Amino acid sequence: MDPFVRRLVERLHDPTRPLSRNRHFHTFATPEGRLALKVSRRLKSLQRDILACRKEGSQARFFRQVGPDGETRIELQMERIQGRRVSMLQAAEFQLLSQLPGVQGALEEVLEPAA
Repeated sequence: MDPFVRRLVERLHDPTRPLSRNRHFHTFATPEGRLALKVSRRLKSLQRDILACRKEGSQARFFRQVGPDGETRIELQMERIQGRRVSMLQAAEFQLLSQLPGVQGALEEVLEPAA
């Protein structure tokens, strides 16, 4: 992940120093800015679902796939909709997700992917 995009995502998630999209519209008009917004929304959505799974009593599991990008597979059992959500994250995205409040303690690493 581009270091500039990573810094933007971190600032978007930092409650002590929020980055206003309106005030910094020129930053988010660039391809890097749009990518940062997209990654930020995706990670926030995953955070909401992970915390909802934990609240329901389910465990959010992740599996690290061996690949050129070192991708991480996150699988969420969602009882309220009787389904599951599977997301593939790059290593940098997984690191950013782990930094969000409540996520680190809610994820369980598994050695083999679910069937």
